[in-house]
Amino acid sequence: EERLTESGGGLVQPGGSLRLSCAASGFPFTYFGMSWVRQAPGKGPEWVSSIGSRSVTLAYADSVKGRFTISRDNAKNMVYLQMNSLKPEDTAVYYCAKGYDGWSDRDRWGQGTQVTVSS
Repeated sequence: EERLTESGGGLVQPGGSLRLSCAASGFPFTYFGMSWVRQAPGKGPEWVSSIGSRSVTLAYADSVKGRFTISRDNAKNMVYLQMNSLKPEDTAVYYCAKGYDGWSDRDRWGQGTQVTVSS
């Protein structure tokens, strides 16, 4: 069974940092790109970042470029999202997704982790 399990969310003040983790299992992780997508209350999904299978190709949404960093550890079947200089508008449920473009298919998402940026 394919599974993606996100962790690391929480409540943080503006300007703070969080590191999200996503544990993957049930599929050959090293062959797939991965992505992060977020969804704020009352809004549609927003692509955040994608990473290729060997970490050579990286991409970021303009809204997070320079603040967020995506990475992966193929030995551990893990993908990460380091989030710095967080803003209230970053508040959302964050999901990791199987595939570089997997963010566009809800069936490829994990269960999500809540990130709340508030003072």
